[in-house]
Amino acid sequence: MILAAGLGTRLRPLTNTIPKPLLPVGGTPLIIWNLLLLRACGIRDVIINLHYLGHLIEEAIGDGSGWDMQVRYSHEPTLLGTGGGLKAAEWFFEHHPFLVINGDTLIDLDVKTLVEFHQTHGGVATLVLRDDPQAAQWGAVESDAQNRIFRINGRGMSKAELTGPLFERMFAGVHILHPSILHDAPADRSFSIIDSYMNELVRGSKLFGFLHAAYWSDIGTMARYAQAQADAEAGVIAPTT
Repeated sequence: MILAAGLGTRLRPLTNTIPKPLLPVGGTPLIIWNLLLLRACGIRDVIINLHYLGHLIEEAIGDGSGWDMQVRYSHEPTLLGTGGGLKAAEWFFEHHPFLVINGDTLIDLDVKTLVEFHQTHGGVATLVLRDDPQAAQWGAVESDAQNRIFRINGRGMSKAELTGPLFERMFAGVHILHPSILHDAPADRSFSIIDSYMNELVRGSKLFGFLHAAYWSDIGTMARYAQAQADAEAGVIAPTT
């Protein structure tokens, strides 16, 4: 699933008439970068949630056949947040683990290795994490040397229960989760999937972090958008083929 329902307010006036996922990076709309990334690892069925100027995204991508993919849409008349958006599309996942990528994330990720990691570790969710000196400002995800996540934003297992040091990292906006996490969540209500993850940690569920050291950018500000454009022009990052 690609999350593409956001308002893109920090990128105005660029997003006054175009939704952020359609902003070009190196001449290719951001959301197409993500479709190509998924297709390259064999993911052909994708659902995209829509809200602000969503009709433009639907017009640009259509049914996905232009990329040899099948794309469907989840329309949100009211923004539902990252968790509520997943809950609204719950029917699409058919009780199987699924991958989610934020629509404003530009990343050079080995998705096949991520999927293998998730299957091997057997957690209810795997979050792609990055080392970042500002991890606490983004919302620190604390994991141990075996990559098990114990705390998010200070919630989860108590420090008294820990047997070793934890490493603070930041969530990179890509994750794999089992839809069972959404079963008890209310429908038609806005909430963050991070809240669901913190609840799972409190219950003792196993979540894991997949450490990512290659290119990543959150296209959330004008400065980061300009940097991503420069990186694409310099060949630092290129669409997956």
